[in-house]
Amino acid sequence: MADVLSQHEIDALLAAISTGELQQQPVLDEHKKVKVYDFKRAVRFSKDQIRNLTRIHEGFARLLTSFFSAQLRTFAHVYVASVDQLSYEEFIRSIPEKTILTPFEGASLQGRMLMEMNPHITYAMLDRLFGGKGIPSEIEMDRGLTEIEVSVLEGMNEKILGLFEEAWRDLMEVNAMLLDLETNPQFVQIVPPNETVIVISFSIDIGEASGILNLCLPYLVLEPVMPKLTTQQMFSTQKIEKQGVESETLKGSVQRVELPIIVELGTAGISIEDFLSLETGDVIKLNQPVDGKLNVRVGPEVKFEGYPGTKKGRMAIRIEKVLSEGVENNE
Repeated sequence: MADVLSQHEIDALLAAISTGELQQQPVLDEHKKVKVYDFKRAVRFSKDQIRNLTRIHEGFARLLTSFFSAQLRTFAHVYVASVDQLSYEEFIRSIPEKTILTPFEGASLQGRMLMEMNPHITYAMLDRLFGGKGIPSEIEMDRGLTEIEVSVLEGMNEKILGLFEEAWRDLMEVNAMLLDLETNPQFVQIVPPNETVIVISFSIDIGEASGILNLCLPYLVLEPVMPKLTTQQMFSTQKIEKQGVESETLKGSVQRVELPIIVELGTAGISIEDFLSLETGDVIKLNQPVDGKLNVRVGPEVKFEGYPGTKKGRMAIRIEKVLSEGVENNE
């Protein structure tokens, strides 16, 4: 019990501290890092959910890379630059005053989402689509969009939203629908200013042009699917989806297997002596009447019954009855 101080030792220590002979050590480490927390903006997305959102949109970035390369016939590269959660007001203040905003919604989700594309990328795309080199001038970017450019851009954005649906398909069906096209951020209010949103920023290189595409997904819209954004749930969902795809693939393969179908016109019994003496023109009488039903075999089992006939000059049989369990031939 050497570590236990006596009352005399405790009194001596207190006296030394009161007289200044012994300096009191601080309880907290002055060098310990303190994390700043803003109570005005609640953190609603966990690190695990942000990590899975990043994984989903990395797939979206790969789809965009292939899409832009094919549509614009030039080198294109898209990757996820950052994934941040902030207030909607902060997001609106962070984007240029003149930009291309595309509000959209999902049929299976409640609320609106927003796609924002930097003018450098937007006008480079339009320039390429109209036969240019994809290097718009500052004068072009300062002017407004013409009706033809708006129509073309809406078509492109609908295809981009189609890729967004595909990226989310393993988790849920989004069914994204384009609502409008706007150039002034102040005219687009999809949620209250203080509402938390997740912003996925993509860096895009198209030829010699580069810029940013932002996806703004409000927490209120994603809230119903938040439980599915955990790693365990995503892997479970993907496993079920994979099993479903494998089952459909197997079913499709089985359905394409060819089966032998034989229509029996009848049977007859003859001796070996008669069989050996058969010649061209001989007639063998069958046990099946001319107007009777014929058995249709699938493999070794009788599966259908029908009547013989012709169609378009070829012999055919009309199915009259389906035998669900089949009838084995015991003859």
